[in-house]
Amino acid sequence: MQTPRLNGDFTTEIIKVNALRPEKELIERAAEIIKSGGTVIFPTETVYGLGANAFDAKAALKVFEAKNRPADNPLIVHIASIEQLGDVASNIPEKLLPILNKVWPGPLTFILDKQDRVPFEVTGGLATVAVRMPARPVALELIRESGVPIAAPSANIATRPSPTKAEHIIKEMSGKVDAIIDAGRTFFGLESTILDVRKTPPVLLRPGPFTLEELNKIFGKVTVTESAKGNAEASVAIAPGMKYKHYAPQKRLLLVPDKSVLKQIVEYCAGSNLRIAVLCSNETASSLADVLSISLGSEKNLYEIASNLFDSFRQLDSLDASLGLIQAFPEQGIGLAIMNRIRKATGFSTIESLDEFKKLSGN
Repeated sequence: MQTPRLNGDFTTEIIKVNALRPEKELIERAAEIIKSGGTVIFPTETVYGLGANAFDAKAALKVFEAKNRPADNPLIVHIASIEQLGDVASNIPEKLLPILNKVWPGPLTFILDKQDRVPFEVTGGLATVAVRMPARPVALELIRESGVPIAAPSANIATRPSPTKAEHIIKEMSGKVDAIIDAGRTFFGLESTILDVRKTPPVLLRPGPFTLEELNKIFGKVTVTESAKGNAEASVAIAPGMKYKHYAPQKRLLLVPDKSVLKQIVEYCAGSNLRIAVLCSNETASSLADVLSISLGSEKNLYEIASNLFDSFRQLDSLDASLGLIQAFPEQGIGLAIMNRIRKATGFSTIESLDEFKKLSGN
């Protein structure tokens, strides 16, 4: 059922399904594409993923090609049952098995040694594999019907914000993949938490909806890398999101942690010819006058901020603004993941004063 290339592009089929009760015949149609070595974009509870048969090296390469993704940036392998874990991972720590029943399905990815059956094209040339079980009916049914684990990174062009709505994907990826399953908006809006459980204590490689506080309760103690905080790039990407620029809008985005400095910049820009947009909370937006703003939600609900973050990056690109400014958020709970994505999306560009902004903006 794989559709042919036409002048180097795919004819992309849009398959719209019920988000909670996906129609069996529609999922079967998408599964046939996976079985035949094709690529399918599908929703998880975090973001939309671009999937292919995790045991098929040629299919995995199509994912990298569609995304323009560096070959050393590994894919996450998605499974539909705990029994399936042994098909993709080896040397699974015994103490992990009872934990899996508590955390899966869910937005938590584990780094483990890979089985030989998983090709190096999927793992970025590494002997490890990133694996999780998504908590979304559409994703689980697709994996089951396909009969194989599905390797899938986020379904965006490399460096761009991950897609949380079907319209993001249809606009960006049509002509690059075989099919897109449209099941509306995703829930969390940020990619899964990634934890390396080969180490003692386990190492947090990427924060996500499954929070550090929750991990510490389960594992006793978790080590947090600078890359996980969003303060640096890793030299080797043993998990997605550790290396290279990620999540970024096409327009320049600057982090302004101090709200008083943010207000000074807004007032300064109001009297200049520099048109900016501010990505901020409802509370911050209400305190800023005469500025183009994109509200992320209330500071009282960081899950709302997280859900709207990537969509706000895409909105920024559609606005009549030269650049964007974004505020900081508390780094507790899902706030750690929010700040990780913001720091990487800005290319680690942080503005601490009005003078620093003037120099950086050329004004």
